[in-house]
Amino acid sequence: MKLRLKKTVLLISSIACVTLPFELFAQTQMLVIKGGTLIDGNGGKPTPNTVVIMQNNRIISVSNTDEAQYPDNSIIINAEGKFILPGLWDSQVSYNWYYGEVMLNYGITSTIDVGNSGEIAVPHRDAVHAGILRAPRTYTGISRLNRIPDGGTGLETILTPARDPQSNQEARALAQAFIDAGADALMFNDGSMPFEYYLEAIDVADSNNTPVFTRSYGPIYGPWEAVERTTHNIPHSAGIWRAVTNPLPTENDKRDWLDMYADLDDSRARDLIDRLIDNGTALTPTFQANFRGYPADWEQFEKEDREFFNNAHPNLMAYYPEARKQAALNFYQPRGPWNIDEEEVRARKMHGFKNALRFHKMFADSGGRLVPGANTNPSRVPGENLHHEIAVFVEAGITPMQIIQGATKWSAEMLLLGDEIGTIEMGKLADVIIVNENPLEDIKNLRQIDTVIMNGKVIPLGYDVSYEDPFHRNSELNPPVESLHWVTAFKRIAQEARGFRFVGRPPGGPGTPLPNPIEAPQPAIEKITPVMVTQGDPTTTISLTGFNFVLKSRVYFNGTSVPYTPLSPTELEVIIDSSLLHEAGWSNIVIVNPEPLDPELGYPWGNGISNKAHLIINYRY
Repeated sequence: MKLRLKKTVLLISSIACVTLPFELFAQTQMLVIKGGTLIDGNGGKPTPNTVVIMQNNRIISVSNTDEAQYPDNSIIINAEGKFILPGLWDSQVSYNWYYGEVMLNYGITSTIDVGNSGEIAVPHRDAVHAGILRAPRTYTGISRLNRIPDGGTGLETILTPARDPQSNQEARALAQAFIDAGADALMFNDGSMPFEYYLEAIDVADSNNTPVFTRSYGPIYGPWEAVERTTHNIPHSAGIWRAVTNPLPTENDKRDWLDMYADLDDSRARDLIDRLIDNGTALTPTFQANFRGYPADWEQFEKEDREFFNNAHPNLMAYYPEARKQAALNFYQPRGPWNIDEEEVRARKMHGFKNALRFHKMFADSGGRLVPGANTNPSRVPGENLHHEIAVFVEAGITPMQIIQGATKWSAEMLLLGDEIGTIEMGKLADVIIVNENPLEDIKNLRQIDTVIMNGKVIPLGYDVSYEDPFHRNSELNPPVESLHWVTAFKRIAQEARGFRFVGRPPGGPGTPLPNPIEAPQPAIEKITPVMVTQGDPTTTISLTGFNFVLKSRVYFNGTSVPYTPLSPTELEVIIDSSLLHEAGWSNIVIVNPEPLDPELGYPWGNGISNKAHLIINYRY
């Protein structure tokens, strides 16, 4: 379900454009920000003494203090001496469930994932948009098209990130499947698929009015190919270095990104910039990810990340995964120019980094849309990471207003959502932040968060020790069936190999009774169908396929034993009672075989408990 809500925007706009008695608005209390200086995201001159009126989840009025009218029972936020801006976006994120409160505390009210969450992405996104989950909006690609698939066992679902089409028809089918499942953008993860696959998938996106994000690394599909067709965003500024270097890269070119930027050709750079702007293509350079160790403030970034954890509220650290904390700190292991012994090589690499900054400054000064996405993933500190990326924008010479527009208006527009969100205007979604100091004087003042409003509601800042996401969304760790590589390896042994006490053979087909061995083998699940049901559904039947199911196998749903009917030794029809479908979330299903286990097909492969399958229980709206 895509929450585009354009009809709602038009309705509110039409109401707000005429003078109506306040009784018509009495059903829902208004939220009023009064007296602050407005930086609305459009790039114009800041407006002092502004009043922003919100009702439900929409902005219904923006005016000055002399003109504003609102009921006496409105909730008033006094913003005198403060600055009002649209909620911030982190526009390149591998979203993990524990980011939610952290990002909100940093004023981040929207994110764009990189197409790596699979089936769980849409129910999570929709629950946030509906105000059920306390987290920033998470716009999603669901999956992405790639030359090399994630997984590669053949058991992955069509929405598993990332999929590798094998024909023009499959490229179209995958693109359509992602869009039908609710993707906010069609995402290409590299530039090395057959050229025609890009054309076919983009044609599908164009037909569905779906934006296209292209990591145009080449060598087949690079920036020049991207700007000749629909491309709303190039994450990582992927492949730019190949397009602007002189000489152009060859098949056996030994130069890396920094070397190619060191050989930047200004004429080629200007030509590409003109085409990027003509095509309306935004760039997300992810300077930190692309050039670890090179930014001038790198040591300060590490210091701030360590301080983040050292000073973190105990409620946050009660649920923040320790392994992710260590991963974020390990990000700063020695990297960059000072690990290069040869002075000449070090100088060349640093020159390449400076040219990368210079290219993006040229792009921004020419009217290009530069978007600060921080490549936030498990090896980064959410929130802090965006401000560090912004600091590198400053090093590149990007102005505070350009940074603000990139982190608000332009992020929304590259998703074709500019009519709904990203600026503070009548009819837009009411995602607003108030900061204590002027960010146009110093962009670091975006850290000075006073108030965060999302969906027209004030978000309490701070951390709840019981914070949880029922979908437990992780980056690239949300498969409907886990451990498929293990399943594939085990299946080959169980059905084809020969041991001291067994001879592998395929199981019987439909109607074959389940075996009843004295020593049970280790069970394994390959597939669950369906993957998703809805909260409050009636008693539901799901199918589990796999192998090594036996007469005394038991199926457990979130720890509760549930009945099933065996259709064959490889398929069970499992009945999930309606009483187990009351709560939305990410449910666990396992098959347990009785002891004793077979000494060759049991204990060496597990403990009698299968790999997990997951049933998503979506919220009912």
